[in-house]
Amino acid sequence: MKTGSLLMAAFFAAAIFSPAQDKIPAAQDTAKPPAPTAPAPAATSPALPALVVPDSYVIGESDVVMVTVFKEPSLSSSLLVRSDGMISLPLLGDVKAAGKTPLQLADEVTAKLKKFIQDPNVTIILNQMNSKKVYLIGEVGKPGPMELTPGMTLLQAIATAGGISQYANAKKMYILRTVDGKQQKIPLQYKQALKGDSSLNLTLNPGDTLVVP
Repeated sequence: MKTGSLLMAAFFAAAIFSPAQDKIPAAQDTAKPPAPTAPAPAATSPALPALVVPDSYVIGESDVVMVTVFKEPSLSSSLLVRSDGMISLPLLGDVKAAGKTPLQLADEVTAKLKKFIQDPNVTIILNQMNSKKVYLIGEVGKPGPMELTPGMTLLQAIATAGGISQYANAKKMYILRTVDGKQQKIPLQYKQALKGDSSLNLTLNPGDTLVVP
């Protein structure tokens, strides 16, 4: 009787637990595939901003110009003006850029491209102005060459150079400027310019040397 009872108990236990095991879902059935990730957007290089320059600005060596030919991306690019004053353009080869305004250069490139393209539309803007510098000598915070920005004045140049030192003789400041191959000495009235007299806050020219004794 004891043996029979044990067999019957084992039979009923197996019958009870078997359906429960059948109802347990497999682990792989419940797992959800990972959601696809969108590809990261490609990095883009920011375009160089165009400088605001007067129409009379003359391109020089080491300047960077952006040549844009409308609807012709293969002919459009940012170009460095080489030490020989030239830039290299597709179809045209070397073109003299130094000594011309951006508008004059655009007109010349347009005329040359007419041999290859019907009614070319060329725009040239200045991206970097590296050829125009002024020089500061003497009692200023940062003596040496300085990039000349369009319309830079005496006070702006001195401020950019860190101001004049406590040992500077403001009454004897002057500008050395070359005009038609001849050097001129232009006395300055720095303190009066500081007080707001705009006529004494002279606009600097490329190549000017500001001397602060």
